Amino acid sequence: MYDRKIPLSLNCGLDLIGEVLYGKWKIRLLWFINEGFLRPSELQRKIPDASRRVLHIQLNELEKHELVEKTVYPVVPPKVEYRLTEFGKTLIPVLAALGDWGDKNADRLRDVILKQ
Repeated sequence: MYDRKIPLSLNCGLDLIGEVLYGKWKIRLLWFINEGFLRPSELQRKIPDASRRVLHIQLNELEKHELVEKTVYPVVPPKVEYRLTEFGKTLIPVLAALGDWGDKNADRLRDVILKQ
């Protein structure tokens, strides 16, 4: 079992949101699931830079945090679909606002990021 080296800090909303959304692909996964891309293979095609393993891990974490729910259909081959929970749907306006901010400041953000 994994033991954290640094204890969780859950003292404010930013700490909490950081813990739930920390992960390179989680925001994109939530967005694409909201847009109707429900199957793991569809999500993999939408995020080709991510490995299947990492997407699987991050989807499991989103499920653990009750933002998405997984349905496994009893067919051969197995069919799995992810959907946003009602709780997960409350994040979409926040993600849209962050995306709008990123779009409005895209040139400046690219300049700052590329200077590193």
